[in-house]
Amino acid sequence: MKNFILCCMLILSLACRAEGLPDIADSADASLSPQQEKKLGEEVMRQIRADPSYLDDPELTQYLDDLGQRLIVNSTMPGLNLNLFVIQDNTINAFALPGGFIGVNSGLILSAESESELASVLSHEIGHVTQRHYARMAGETKGSTMESLAALAVAILAARSNGQVSEAALAAAQANSIQSQIDVTRAHEEEADRVGLQVLEKSGFDPRAMQSFFVRLQKSTRLYENNAPVYLHDHPLTSQRIAAIENRLQNLPYRQVADSPDFWLLREKLLADQGDANDALDFFKTTLRQKKYENETAYRFGLVEVLMRLRKYDQAASELAKVAAVIGQNPIILTMQGKVLLAQGKVGDAMILYRHALDTYPDYNALIYDYCRALIDHGKADDALKLIETRLLKTPRDYHLFQLRAMSYAVLGKDLLQHQAQAEAYYLAGNIPAAIEQLKIAENAKDGDFYSHSMVEARLSQFKAMMPPAAKHRPKH
Repeated sequence: MKNFILCCMLILSLACRAEGLPDIADSADASLSPQQEKKLGEEVMRQIRADPSYLDDPELTQYLDDLGQRLIVNSTMPGLNLNLFVIQDNTINAFALPGGFIGVNSGLILSAESESELASVLSHEIGHVTQRHYARMAGETKGSTMESLAALAVAILAARSNGQVSEAALAAAQANSIQSQIDVTRAHEEEADRVGLQVLEKSGFDPRAMQSFFVRLQKSTRLYENNAPVYLHDHPLTSQRIAAIENRLQNLPYRQVADSPDFWLLREKLLADQGDANDALDFFKTTLRQKKYENETAYRFGLVEVLMRLRKYDQAASELAKVAAVIGQNPIILTMQGKVLLAQGKVGDAMILYRHALDTYPDYNALIYDYCRALIDHGKADDALKLIETRLLKTPRDYHLFQLRAMSYAVLGKDLLQHQAQAEAYYLAGNIPAAIEQLKIAENAKDGDFYSHSMVEARLSQFKAMMPPAAKHRPKH
């Protein structure tokens, strides 16, 4: 995945001149400023958000963002704005993009046996970010030709959808460009280990979790028919690297760190959403009956998620009550309680719960989104808009809020404002063509005054200017 992301950068460099960015393969003095790294990261994120594997789960995303924030404040760049996201992929992997974006595969979350193990991988990726390895790699690989790098990019992009089809292309491209990057990559991995271990320890996690996770990954290679897990391909683990981590751990005191309830609850919720719902139900029931669990309460919460998938709402409510009795006050539990009440048709109780929950957890996104949807669905779109506008003052780039704003305006019959809001949602999610289409619809809306139509036209011009030249002139079929 890390090589895939690098190749996304290289593809984007073909359009860098139009954006005023350096072409990283053109100049011996090529380098990327932090602002340029951020822009490149945002461009790659547009592609990732459009991919079906992008997992848009507000609770998981907020949990990872909070975990990342806890780590980054103990790094050499404590003010950096990290953005973490989840990819629905059972392979064990994580990757850093330029500009502070960090992707985590669902398989990595499910394979972590403790919160410290998950944090150890994130701290390693934060090491790549804070040491600016992408900017440094851009300069260190300046001898590579754009042709060979672009060829590798095409091969790896194809490999995401069909590895067999692209195998030959990948092999040919690797011969020309990968070998020159091996020494650079190894040095960066070792540096990310060192920096990540420091961040992990300073953040109050168990630093030995990095060693235990890496050792377990190495041992697991025999389970993959002599092929290492994806994480080992992208982050090659040598005995020297693990030995270096062990040497650093000798100087650190032993620390026993308890996992947060959120780690286990969301881990089992993620597991409960995998595969066929009936198979998942059998798994959780069997696990609980046989007591083969790491955390009974979390597995019971996973069972609640599966029961909700199967629309067995009363059973879900009964199991959730058992979870709440153990966990107590928690925004994840409250969010699920709201979902269950709405599913049972207890709208009034759900509204009361949401109001009280947001008094305690005013910044918990899943609660906010669910409450707004409930208001919209039950004839209170005006109240939803008030909450949405208040939240946008704090988080003006939250595309979920713009989606909810569009839904509210649709219910209220305000066509121009609906499509204008939906355009902003698409733009923030990285889908500029869809944003342009929404603004074209808004242009033709019969409502709205002169000022509103002028704003739509101005924004439409801005979005059109963002389109790559090839897309602007692509013939319509």
